[in-house]
Amino acid sequence: MIRVPRPGAGREPQPPTAGLNEVQARVGKRLDDVAKILAGALVAVAGIMTTLGLTSDVVFVALNNESWPIYVASLCAILAIVCSVVALLIHPTRRGNLWETAVLVLGVIFYMTALIVAVVGAADAASGNGRPNITHMLIEGHRPDLKVRFDVHADGVDRWATIDVYVNGVNKDGSPVTDEDLYESTLRPNDKGEVSQRVSVAVSVPRSAWGIQITALTSGGDVDCEVRSSRGPTCSTLQLP
Repeated sequence: MIRVPRPGAGREPQPPTAGLNEVQARVGKRLDDVAKILAGALVAVAGIMTTLGLTSDVVFVALNNESWPIYVASLCAILAIVCSVVALLIHPTRRGNLWETAVLVLGVIFYMTALIVAVVGAADAASGNGRPNITHMLIEGHRPDLKVRFDVHADGVDRWATIDVYVNGVNKDGSPVTDEDLYESTLRPNDKGEVSQRVSVAVSVPRSAWGIQITALTSGGDVDCEVRSSRGPTCSTLQLP
């Protein structure tokens, strides 16, 4: 008598967890791919800063000035990398995938924070904060009628802001001889936020004056030449001939 085998007979039964483990492994692989992307957080932050014109020289100046966005962006990028490394080390089980997902969500938060703060830091550091510079100073003529020449330059000036320029007669200790300014001017930036002005003006200096002080400051900034502030003025003093 010939026996006909039943359908499915002779096959070894598959354990019910085999398919589940395969699914968990695929999910774990996708999470690992996300972790590898987060590993490039520091490179992405550096790329954004470079694109926005933040060169290495500007970075060193910003670090010297204790620019907090640069520190925060770097710290968040490092934390994103740490999260990606931890996620890669988690075993792809059901519970492991849950932990890996939580770690990667935290890494993505650090990653996005680093990018946003990097943009803020690059814009702040590359702008120059609108601080003016005074160059090419020259005094011509004889007392009391003199001609003063100098250049005023500033970049990163807000569109609504102005650069105020003053010329005063001063004593040897820097104190003003009179309360009235010998010269006063208000300069406005161009569309690029730059101020570049050549000043040539005749002034009548009091006989008691020892020198001439030229002061340039951003509107609303401090007027004290020795103040420790990012909005402090630029001051230059020339002894009269």
